[in-house]
Amino acid sequence: MVYLSKKSEKNICKFRGQVSREQREALNGHRSAVFWFTGLSGSGKSTIAHAVEKHLHDRGIRSYVFDGDNVRHGLCGDLSFSPVARSENNRRIAEVCKLFADSGTACLCAFISPYAEDRQHVRDIVGEDDFHEIYIACPVETCEERDCKGYYKLAREGKIKNYTGISAPYEEPEAPQLRVNTAGQSVEQSVGVVLEYVLGVLQPTA
Repeated sequence: MVYLSKKSEKNICKFRGQVSREQREALNGHRSAVFWFTGLSGSGKSTIAHAVEKHLHDRGIRSYVFDGDNVRHGLCGDLSFSPVARSENNRRIAEVCKLFADSGTACLCAFISPYAEDRQHVRDIVGEDDFHEIYIACPVETCEERDCKGYYKLAREGKIKNYTGISAPYEEPEAPQLRVNTAGQSVEQSVGVVLEYVLGVLQPTA
């Protein structure tokens, strides 16, 4: 993997256009932000994120879901699931989401992102005011029961390496902006809780 040297970075200047983020948000009638859904595979991150996106779209709110599986087919298709590669995966998404937020779009990001350090790095890139960590909490046993792809079974058999919750750790968020327990409530209830929070954040400022 090739990175720019510090010397090269100094020769690159950010170009500022004539339209500001504030102007885009005013045109949209809502604020933009990055909502980072973290949790085990099968906890409900993608399901909830996509359902929330549909509700936002129906309300005329510009939003987009960054789904872990979809991103792995393109932008991050060259990365493995090693700790270093996971960090790079999160970094790339964070940088893209920062641009999307500047465009006035509400970003719904569904990624396992198992390491606290990586999530903090995402927060640092996106910015404290824009980053909202949503922990989709669910016991690994329940996630395994929901596993229609059979990944947990393969991980238990040692056929998938570095599988979060089985052969790789998941570090629970200590102080997320929102915690949703999907094992104790229906999908509709979980979506309702998240939607209420998201709408509160996206309310335009006076």
